[in-house]
Amino acid sequence: MFNKQVAIITGAGQGIGLAIGRKLATAGVRVVLNDKEEGLARDAAAQIQKEHGICIPFAGDASDVTFIEAMVDKAVTQFGSIDIVIANAGITLFGEFLNYTPDDLNAVMKVNLAGSFFLAQAAARKMKAQQTGGRILFMSSVTGHQAHKNLAAYGMTKAALEMLAKTLVVELSEYRITVNALAPGATLTERTVHDATYESTWSRITPTGRPATTDDIAHAALFLVSPQAGHITGQSLIIDGGWSSVSPSPY
Repeated sequence: MFNKQVAIITGAGQGIGLAIGRKLATAGVRVVLNDKEEGLARDAAAQIQKEHGICIPFAGDASDVTFIEAMVDKAVTQFGSIDIVIANAGITLFGEFLNYTPDDLNAVMKVNLAGSFFLAQAAARKMKAQQTGGRILFMSSVTGHQAHKNLAAYGMTKAALEMLAKTLVVELSEYRITVNALAPGATLTERTVHDATYESTWSRITPTGRPATTDDIAHAALFLVSPQAGHITGQSLIIDGGWSSVSPSPY
Protein backbone atom coordinates (compact mmCIF):
# COMPACT_ATOMS: atom_id res chain seq x y z
CA MET A 1 0.00 0.00 0.00
CA PHE A 2 2.79 2.43 0.85
CA ASN A 3 5.20 1.24 -1.88
CA LYS A 4 8.43 1.64 0.14
CA GLN A 5 7.67 5.16 1.31
CA VAL A 6 9.83 6.87 3.94
CA ALA A 7 8.56 8.32 7.22
CA ILE A 8 9.93 10.37 10.10
CA ILE A 9 8.27 10.04 13.50
CA THR A 10 9.43 12.26 16.35
CA GLY A 11 9.14 11.42 20.04
CA ALA A 12 8.70 7.76 19.14
CA GLY A 13 10.85 5.92 21.65
CA GLN A 14 7.73 4.70 23.42
CA GLY A 15 3.98 5.22 23.64
CA ILE A 16 1.91 6.45 20.71
CA GLY A 17 4.91 7.26 18.52
CA LEU A 18 6.34 3.78 18.89
CA ALA A 19 2.98 2.19 18.10
CA ILE A 20 2.73 4.28 14.93
CA GLY A 21 6.26 3.27 13.99
CA ARG A 22 5.37 -0.40 14.31
CA LYS A 23 2.28 -0.03 12.13
CA LEU A 24 4.10 1.90 9.44
CA ALA A 25 7.05 -0.50 9.30
CA THR A 26 4.71 -3.49 9.11
CA ALA A 27 2.98 -1.79 6.17
CA GLY A 28 6.30 -1.49 4.34
CA VAL A 29 7.27 2.07 5.23
CA ARG A 30 10.93 2.72 5.96
CA VAL A 31 10.97 4.56 9.28
CA VAL A 32 13.34 7.11 10.77
CA LEU A 33 12.51 6.98 14.47
CA ASN A 34 13.39 9.95 16.64
CA ASP A 35 13.49 10.34 20.39
CA LYS A 36 15.38 12.81 22.54
CA GLU A 37 16.73 9.94 24.64
CA GLU A 38 19.31 8.00 22.63
CA GLY A 39 18.68 4.74 24.46
CA LEU A 40 14.95 4.85 23.82
CA ALA A 41 15.44 5.66 20.14
CA ARG A 42 18.00 2.90 19.67
CA ASP A 43 15.99 0.22 21.49
CA ALA A 44 12.71 1.14 19.82
CA ALA A 45 14.26 1.12 16.34
CA ALA A 46 15.97 -2.20 17.02
CA GLN A 47 12.66 -3.73 18.15
CA ILE A 48 10.85 -2.52 15.04
CA GLN A 49 13.69 -3.64 12.79
CA LYS A 50 13.61 -7.11 14.33
CA GLU A 51 9.86 -7.65 14.43
CA HIS A 52 8.15 -5.36 11.92
CA GLY A 53 10.32 -3.90 9.14
CA ILE A 54 12.93 -1.29 8.28
CA CYS A 55 13.65 1.32 10.96
CA ILE A 56 16.68 3.39 11.94
CA PRO A 57 17.10 5.57 15.04
CA PHE A 58 17.92 9.27 14.94
CA ALA A 59 18.19 10.59 18.49
CA GLY A 60 18.10 14.28 19.33
CA ASP A 61 16.05 17.34 20.18
CA ALA A 62 13.07 17.54 17.83
CA SER A 63 12.53 21.19 18.78
CA ASP A 64 15.94 22.27 17.45
CA VAL A 65 15.79 23.57 13.89
CA THR A 66 19.33 22.52 13.01
CA PHE A 67 18.65 19.00 14.26
CA ILE A 68 15.34 18.86 12.39
CA GLU A 69 17.03 19.74 9.11
CA ALA A 70 19.72 17.11 9.73
CA MET A 71 17.05 14.49 10.44
CA VAL A 72 15.18 15.23 7.21
CA ASP A 73 18.45 15.16 5.29
CA LYS A 74 19.27 11.80 6.90
CA ALA A 75 15.98 10.32 5.75
CA VAL A 76 16.57 11.44 2.18
CA THR A 77 20.22 10.37 2.17
CA GLN A 78 19.49 6.97 3.70
CA PHE A 79 16.34 6.06 1.78
CA GLY A 80 16.10 8.46 -1.17
CA SER A 81 13.00 10.46 -0.26
CA ILE A 82 10.74 11.71 2.51
CA ASP A 83 7.05 10.94 2.08
CA ILE A 84 5.48 10.98 5.55
CA VAL A 85 6.17 13.15 8.59
CA ILE A 86 4.50 12.64 11.96
CA ALA A 87 5.23 15.39 14.48
CA ASN A 88 4.57 13.35 17.59
CA ALA A 89 7.15 14.87 19.97
CA GLY A 90 5.60 16.96 22.72
CA ILE A 91 5.86 17.77 26.40
CA THR A 92 3.27 18.36 29.11
CA LEU A 93 4.13 20.74 31.95
CA PHE A 94 1.23 20.97 34.36
CA GLY A 95 0.72 24.15 36.35
CA GLU A 96 -1.89 26.61 37.60
CA PHE A 97 -2.36 29.53 35.23
CA LEU A 98 -1.79 32.14 37.96
CA ASN A 99 1.58 30.64 38.83
CA TYR A 100 2.79 29.42 35.43
CA THR A 101 6.34 30.50 34.68
CA PRO A 102 7.83 31.98 31.49
CA ASP A 103 10.37 29.15 31.38
CA ASP A 104 7.66 26.47 31.41
CA LEU A 105 5.59 28.30 28.79
CA ASN A 106 8.58 28.74 26.49
CA ALA A 107 9.55 25.08 26.86
CA VAL A 108 6.06 23.85 25.94
CA MET A 109 5.84 26.26 23.03
CA LYS A 110 9.26 25.30 21.69
CA VAL A 111 8.68 21.55 21.61
CA ASN A 112 4.97 21.34 20.84
CA LEU A 113 4.67 24.23 18.39
CA ALA A 114 8.05 25.28 17.03
CA GLY A 115 9.28 21.72 16.69
CA SER A 116 6.17 20.67 14.77
CA PHE A 117 6.17 23.82 12.63
CA PHE A 118 9.77 23.55 11.51
CA LEU A 119 9.63 19.79 10.98
CA ALA A 120 6.69 20.31 8.65
CA GLN A 121 8.54 23.13 6.92
CA ALA A 122 11.74 21.16 6.36
CA ALA A 123 9.86 18.09 5.13
CA ALA A 124 7.52 20.09 2.88
CA ARG A 125 10.48 21.71 1.15
CA LYS A 126 11.83 18.25 0.28
CA MET A 127 8.40 16.99 -0.76
CA LYS A 128 7.92 19.99 -3.03
CA ALA A 129 11.29 19.37 -4.69
CA GLN A 130 10.49 15.65 -5.12
CA GLN A 131 7.20 16.48 -6.87
CA THR A 132 5.65 13.30 -5.49
CA GLY A 133 3.38 14.74 -2.80
CA GLY A 134 3.44 13.77 0.85
CA ARG A 135 1.67 13.47 4.17
CA ILE A 136 2.16 15.62 7.28
CA LEU A 137 0.45 14.67 10.54
CA PHE A 138 0.44 16.74 13.72
CA MET A 139 -0.35 15.29 17.13
CA SER A 140 -2.95 17.43 18.85
CA SER A 141 -5.07 16.50 21.90
CA VAL A 142 -8.58 16.69 23.29
CA THR A 143 -7.13 19.42 25.51
CA GLY A 144 -7.14 21.56 22.37
CA HIS A 145 -10.95 21.17 22.34
CA GLN A 146 -11.98 20.95 25.99
CA ALA A 147 -10.53 22.72 29.02
CA HIS A 148 -8.41 20.71 31.44
CA LYS A 149 -7.30 21.97 34.81
CA ASN A 150 -3.61 23.00 34.95
CA LEU A 151 -3.13 22.52 31.21
CA ALA A 152 -3.73 26.01 29.81
CA ALA A 153 -0.36 26.21 28.06
CA TYR A 154 -0.43 22.66 26.76
CA GLY A 155 -4.02 22.92 25.49
CA MET A 156 -3.18 26.21 23.78
CA THR A 157 -0.36 24.59 21.80
CA LYS A 158 -2.54 21.67 20.76
CA ALA A 159 -5.33 23.93 19.50
CA ALA A 160 -2.69 25.90 17.59
CA LEU A 161 -1.46 22.76 15.83
CA GLU A 162 -4.95 22.12 14.50
CA MET A 163 -5.07 25.65 13.12
CA LEU A 164 -1.66 25.11 11.57
CA ALA A 165 -3.00 22.02 9.79
CA LYS A 166 -5.84 24.10 8.36
CA THR A 167 -3.57 26.95 7.31
CA LEU A 168 -1.08 24.72 5.53
CA VAL A 169 -3.85 23.47 3.25
CA VAL A 170 -3.66 26.87 1.56
CA GLU A 171 0.10 26.68 1.15
CA LEU A 172 0.84 23.02 0.45
CA SER A 173 -2.11 21.50 -1.42
CA GLU A 174 -0.75 22.52 -4.82
CA TYR A 175 2.23 20.24 -4.12
CA ARG A 176 -0.10 17.31 -3.27
CA ILE A 177 0.91 17.47 0.38
CA THR A 178 -1.90 16.77 2.85
CA VAL A 179 -1.78 18.09 6.42
CA ASN A 180 -3.96 16.73 9.21
CA ALA A 181 -4.01 16.37 12.98
CA LEU A 182 -4.92 13.65 15.45
CA ALA A 183 -6.36 14.61 18.82
CA PRO A 184 -6.05 11.69 21.25
CA GLY A 185 -7.93 11.63 24.50
CA ALA A 186 -6.92 9.61 27.55
CA THR A 187 -4.50 6.92 26.39
CA LEU A 188 -2.73 4.09 28.18
CA THR A 189 1.01 4.66 27.74
CA GLU A 190 4.17 4.04 29.73
CA ARG A 191 3.63 7.41 31.36
CA THR A 192 -0.02 7.05 32.34
CA VAL A 193 0.23 3.49 33.70
CA HIS A 194 2.28 4.85 36.60
CA ASP A 195 -0.90 6.56 37.82
CA ALA A 196 -2.74 3.86 39.75
CA THR A 197 -6.14 5.53 39.24
CA TYR A 198 -5.73 6.59 35.60
CA GLU A 199 -7.34 3.62 33.86
CA SER A 200 -10.22 3.27 36.32
CA THR A 201 -10.98 6.99 36.29
CA TRP A 202 -11.02 7.30 32.51
CA SER A 203 -12.92 4.04 32.11
CA ARG A 204 -15.64 5.49 34.34
CA ILE A 205 -16.01 8.80 32.47
CA THR A 206 -15.41 7.64 28.87
CA PRO A 207 -18.62 6.66 27.01
CA THR A 208 -17.01 3.58 25.41
CA GLY A 209 -15.94 2.40 28.87
CA ARG A 210 -12.17 2.58 28.55
CA PRO A 211 -9.28 4.87 27.67
CA ALA A 212 -7.57 4.44 24.31
CA THR A 213 -4.68 2.11 23.66
CA THR A 214 -1.69 3.29 21.66
CA ASP A 215 -2.86 1.02 18.84
CA ASP A 216 -6.19 2.88 18.73
CA ILE A 217 -4.28 6.05 17.91
CA ALA A 218 -1.81 4.32 15.59
CA HIS A 219 -4.57 2.82 13.43
CA ALA A 220 -5.98 6.30 12.78
CA ALA A 221 -2.53 7.71 12.05
CA LEU A 222 -1.86 4.93 9.54
CA PHE A 223 -5.04 5.79 7.67
CA LEU A 224 -4.41 9.55 7.53
CA VAL A 225 -0.93 9.12 6.07
CA SER A 226 -2.01 6.40 3.63
CA PRO A 227 -2.85 6.77 -0.07
CA GLN A 228 -6.51 6.16 0.82
CA ALA A 229 -6.60 9.50 2.66
CA GLY A 230 -5.38 11.53 -0.31
CA HIS A 231 -8.50 13.73 -0.36
CA ILE A 232 -8.47 14.44 3.39
CA THR A 233 -6.54 17.53 4.44
CA GLY A 234 -6.85 20.33 7.00
CA GLN A 235 -8.80 18.05 9.33
CA SER A 236 -8.50 17.12 13.01
CA LEU A 237 -9.68 13.71 14.18
CA ILE A 238 -10.54 13.27 17.85
CA ILE A 239 -9.96 9.77 19.25
CA ASP A 240 -11.31 9.73 22.77
CA GLY A 241 -14.06 7.14 23.03
CA GLY A 242 -16.65 9.91 22.98
CA TRP A 243 -15.32 11.75 26.04
CA SER A 244 -15.32 15.18 24.38
CA SER A 245 -19.04 14.79 23.61
CA VAL A 246 -19.86 14.70 27.32
CA SER A 247 -16.67 16.03 28.93
CA PRO A 248 -16.95 14.98 32.59
CA SER A 249 -13.92 16.12 34.57
CA PRO A 250 -11.49 13.48 35.83
CA TYR A 251 -10.84 15.60 38.93
